[in-house]
Amino acid sequence: MLARAINVFFKFLTLLVMFTSIQNVNAQRSHLPYQLKYDVGQTIQPIFQGWSRNDDGSREMHFGYLNRNYSDEMHIPVGENNFIDMAGLDNIQNQPTYFQTRNNRDVFTVTVPADFGNREIVWRLTSQGQTLEAIGWLQAEWEIDEYGGYTPDPEVLANQPPELEVQNANSVRLPGTLELTARVTDDGLPKPEPEKEETTVNEWNRTPLLTRPADALEIPINVPHLQTNVRGTKQKPQPPKDKLTVSFSVWRGPANILSEPMFGEVVDGQATTKIIFSEPGEYQLKVRAFDGGKSTYEYISVNVE
Repeated sequence: MLARAINVFFKFLTLLVMFTSIQNVNAQRSHLPYQLKYDVGQTIQPIFQGWSRNDDGSREMHFGYLNRNYSDEMHIPVGENNFIDMAGLDNIQNQPTYFQTRNNRDVFTVTVPADFGNREIVWRLTSQGQTLEAIGWLQAEWEIDEYGGYTPDPEVLANQPPELEVQNANSVRLPGTLELTARVTDDGLPKPEPEKEETTVNEWNRTPLLTRPADALEIPINVPHLQTNVRGTKQKPQPPKDKLTVSFSVWRGPANILSEPMFGEVVDGQATTKIIFSEPGEYQLKVRAFDGGKSTYEYISVNVE
């Protein structure tokens, strides 16, 4: 009887282990779609990213978005599919209409008065047949400090954003290209940092830097044509370090542009960029001057015929 009882017990234990393993496999499979990357077909999520104070008492409410696609960029004109509910304020619709891929932080701001109180600004965006919202209000915990709550170096505090002036663009006829010259002045800050030797130690707390173990599982990659880092995040081109640069992007318009160079280095106070359009339409280009620490933005309109 004892042997029979032991046999039954081990059979039960085996079934229990098998059932648990199946549950674990099913749980892993249920999470698999969240690990996949999609070129097209996904939605855009507008995001409220916090608020900051102005010297006159007004507030800036900061918005960005996540385009869940890794390749597909979308054009959604201002209207019922791209609308900001201004909570009774002047109906200023200053959001983008052209959406780059993946995460785009602090893309635009909405200014509200000091007496805005507990009202809400709502950005509604419809993509792939779904309407998603970003709701912003002046919750104390969401206040943004420019320097993240710490006092930076005096040089960082002294740095002023560049001054930017861009020539009026008017129009261009396809397949022609548009050559734009931006004039930029800057205070020379931040100063270039000396080259650092490679280290295997975290400079902040002197602990060893984390590296992927040799036997670690590979990160799932189902879109191998994309450039991603070790965490699977899409890598975006960055301006060269310690250079004063000018770059162009589509703020509003039916299609993306190519710019040559992508980041124009300012020489003798100016940088010239060739803009190549692929589709006709009314465009608004966002021009950025960046000194390595702070940015200045201007917007120019171009009619592409």
